[in-house]
Amino acid sequence: MSKGKYYITTAIAYTSGKPHIGNTYEIILADAIARYKRAEGYDVWFQTGTDEHGQKIQEKAEAAGVTPKAFVDEVAGTVKNIWDLVDSSYDSFVRTTDDDHEACVKKIFKKLYDKGDIYKGAYEGMYCTPCESFWTESQLVDGKCPDCGRDVKPAKEEAYFFKMSKYADQLIEHINTHPEFIQPVSRKNEMMNNFLLPGLQDLCVSRTSFTWGVQVDFDPKHVVYVWLDALTNYITKIGYDPDGSNEMFAKNWPADLHLIGKDIVRFHTIYWPIFLMALDLPLPKQVFGHPWLLQGGDKMSKSKGNVIYADDMVDLFGVDATRYFVLHEMPFENDGVITWDLVIERFNSDLANILGNLVNRTVSMSNKYFGGVVRSTEIADEIDADLKAVVTGARDKVQDKMNKLRVADAISEVFAVFRRCNKYIDETMPWALAKDEAQQDRLAEVLYNLTEAITIGASLLHSFLPGTAEKIVAQLNTELRGLEDLDKFGLYESGKKVTDTPEILFARLKAEDVLPKVEAIQAAQKAEYEAEMARLNGGAPAEAIEEAPVIDIEAKEEISYEDFMKMQFQVGEIIACEAVPKSKKLLCSQVKIGSQVKQIVSGIRKDYTPEEMVGKKVMVLVNLKPAKLAGVMSEGMLLCAEDADGNLALMTPEKPMPSGAEIA
Repeated sequence: MSKGKYYITTAIAYTSGKPHIGNTYEIILADAIARYKRAEGYDVWFQTGTDEHGQKIQEKAEAAGVTPKAFVDEVAGTVKNIWDLVDSSYDSFVRTTDDDHEACVKKIFKKLYDKGDIYKGAYEGMYCTPCESFWTESQLVDGKCPDCGRDVKPAKEEAYFFKMSKYADQLIEHINTHPEFIQPVSRKNEMMNNFLLPGLQDLCVSRTSFTWGVQVDFDPKHVVYVWLDALTNYITKIGYDPDGSNEMFAKNWPADLHLIGKDIVRFHTIYWPIFLMALDLPLPKQVFGHPWLLQGGDKMSKSKGNVIYADDMVDLFGVDATRYFVLHEMPFENDGVITWDLVIERFNSDLANILGNLVNRTVSMSNKYFGGVVRSTEIADEIDADLKAVVTGARDKVQDKMNKLRVADAISEVFAVFRRCNKYIDETMPWALAKDEAQQDRLAEVLYNLTEAITIGASLLHSFLPGTAEKIVAQLNTELRGLEDLDKFGLYESGKKVTDTPEILFARLKAEDVLPKVEAIQAAQKAEYEAEMARLNGGAPAEAIEEAPVIDIEAKEEISYEDFMKMQFQVGEIIACEAVPKSKKLLCSQVKIGSQVKQIVSGIRKDYTPEEMVGKKVMVLVNLKPAKLAGVMSEGMLLCAEDADGNLALMTPEKPMPSGAEIA
């Protein structure tokens, strides 16, 4: 019996280039949620796709010497291929260049104009091309875009504006009365304190300085603001029409969950709800702004050769290992970290040792001792009760975590089942039972319990690692079970025969075999980047694009070795960071150094956002005398390099180093 509809969306991927693993994490996360909701009995509609308009796309297409449509066709194809590669079960793949979407966007714009919510004016301010966002001088942070920290440029043009303030109070009331609307809570607080409570300014919703966008049909020199265009995909592609929507829209709207990256929460929790209010439509039930997946605690960059792509991960580790890593390693609220070494470690410890070895041992022992026949003899021991309690209790624990969108915690609960099975093998020692003729029925019961427990575990695993779950039950000669039966132990049919030749689900990997392949990937990445830079520079060598300047500074007085030895330098890991309220330059970081945590204030706000800082490994002067900066106590110093223009770069270890490692 269906529990009703469940409509889930991801943000549609911007077609400026190939999505990296941090982008791909979102589609895998959404897929796990969608699959789980289907297992619960919901009629799920899962929508994803690509965002294909805007000035940035037009500029990239011009640089590539192709039309914008040809450019986005290629990138959209790449995105869809990657989404398919990671086994995502979406129901609809949207492209904002689809004719039906564009036609509906024009109608929406006209409806809002006729209603008086959109009016014509002129815009003069600062524009960030990468973010496709307008800003006033007061909104800039140290003269740069407050979202991405990049340069902005003056823009002045005729434009249409949306009356945001008209709906601000209504939105504030909705957020206050619907605490589940914005998750995690920290995202809600940020939106309220930084944008809504200070007061909303009217939003520019059209452009005339470029042409790649949805044309305003009653004023053709204007194209619709890319965010108004993109956000409406959530309703246009399920049948919304200002002139009369269809049954599909009536069934699925409002969305149950918009799953997005934390960097675009503002657009989805302020702009989008207000657009919906103006259209007299109900708001989505929940917007979840997930954290980022950072490469070694840093942002991914092709110039560094450190971008990790899903197709490379799948080539090296397989689809489900890729899914497992990103689902397991991403915390609910804080950024996760990915490195090739960490992927190898998780592959071996969790997938090969805990899961793969368990299934292989169980099937192999069934074949060795009983010709593959699994039977229940009901020769029980006290130790069986704890195994059964853990296994049958896992369903409700997983459900609780999934209802809270704590997917990493949910998959950990599934693996707790497999860990308990491995412990059960150690406790019962089937190899010892096999040597005693009088213990054969007990041995059969042990192997039956393991087979049953693994079947339940595999059924819980299916939402997260569907291919692996299906392989497991195939080896056990059974089927995946519905959630309604996963609190029951003993449903495996006694007398069934498992497969004769167990398949190795995850063969252990050696770093020395994998890392040379990683180095080849990184080298190819750097070469591709340098070739692209050279092409954009008219054929000049990449190194000629930005020659590293030589900086001479005034020499300071020499110090003795004894003076130097008084200074204590260690590697620290930034576990939290926030802007200092009374300063435009300072960030306050909580830095873990070994077993202690120090609070350090640094004047690096123009070069780093608080979000970028979290997870970084940094070099710290630990024994600096504490002092107050802008009223905040600082207990050390982060080491930075500074160029001639005053740009700062944190000094970080070249290789992975543990927190607390001494710098000598």
